[in-house]
Amino acid sequence: MQSFVQYPFTPPPGAAALRERIRGFLRDHLPEAPAAQRINCWAAPDRAFSEALGEAGFIGMIWPKRYGGHERHPLERYIVLEELLAAGAPVGLHWIADRQTGALLLRYGTEAQRQAYLPEIAKGRLYCCIGMSEPGAGSDLAAVRTRAIRTDEGWRINGQKLWTTNAHHSRLMIALVRTGAGSERQEGLTQFLIDLTLPGVAVRPIVDLAGGTEFNEVFFDGARTGASNVVGDVGGGWQVALATLAFERGVGMLGHLLSFRREFDRLGDLARSRGVDGDPVLRQRLAQAYIELSVMRCNTLRSLSGFDGPVAPPEASIGKLFWGSWHQRLGELAVDTAGVAATVLEGPDYELSPGQRTFLFSRAETIYGGSNQIQRNIIGERVLGLPPDPKVEASASSSRVKVGQP
Repeated sequence: MQSFVQYPFTPPPGAAALRERIRGFLRDHLPEAPAAQRINCWAAPDRAFSEALGEAGFIGMIWPKRYGGHERHPLERYIVLEELLAAGAPVGLHWIADRQTGALLLRYGTEAQRQAYLPEIAKGRLYCCIGMSEPGAGSDLAAVRTRAIRTDEGWRINGQKLWTTNAHHSRLMIALVRTGAGSERQEGLTQFLIDLTLPGVAVRPIVDLAGGTEFNEVFFDGARTGASNVVGDVGGGWQVALATLAFERGVGMLGHLLSFRREFDRLGDLARSRGVDGDPVLRQRLAQAYIELSVMRCNTLRSLSGFDGPVAPPEASIGKLFWGSWHQRLGELAVDTAGVAATVLEGPDYELSPGQRTFLFSRAETIYGGSNQIQRNIIGERVLGLPPDPKVEASASSSRVKVGQP
């Protein structure tokens, strides 16, 4: 894949040398892997690779040096991500810790938390997950019911998290938990660091439509965490949760775009191999997909600000709404390009093809990270200044009248 960093973004000094360095690292350390791993490198676990990547200084690149980081330019981090994903490198173990956990602790964590966790993340040795969604509290995140009760030693947690990416490989979870007795919605929520290896925690992988197991359900049955493991303020968890999502939709979006570019290039190769690249309708759809992908890239690069940039701007919902729908359209285009071959499994051991995997996995992308409906509400209310959805407003408190009543 050719470099995706182009005009009008001027690369920082030393960018060319950095690109050659990461390519050399990949030549020396990238193991042979099944085709499915190359396609779905987000979920591919490889402890030795993550540790070697950290040892080479390619994790925590933009963090302060006092926490094990390297204080590099955000575009330098982008160059490294570009090369990793272009090569299909197994980044699944350290990805969330590098993308979200580290940035979150730098903004909201205590000095003790930063000293304890950030150097280990930067070394590629500490793997993390984000515990937000629950049964009945997915798109409506403010409905979480997992609860923490204060004890003499800290907190005791009971409840369940669902769709937790890579929890089965992680040691540490940042979880959104309800701590306020009788609290509702955004009030009374707190973010905790929870060690998933301690008693009272059970992790069960979920097999998705594409055959992957990166999603998990996590059960807490009297799990304990110390008082020092609160991230931010007790009762201030909603703000921290918004920041978590902002880091996923901001700098973390760069990785998605690179993966999208790989899928798009593969789709072009498929169209040429099947001899359908001359079809005018298909060519127009491919051109439109490329234009939209280029616009997403420009907007994301324009928003780069490192780990200390603005958190959770409502405008970020525009990007989430767009890319989730775009990727679904790309999956549909992949199926249409493959024709009748898209209806059968032709790979060894009946593996999904890249296009089939994109089509199936993208079904979830207008739901996770905030559904399209939720994003439209945010855009309408917080960006355009429209009045709240009356149904949402009415359900926020039992003391309000039902919709339609005077």
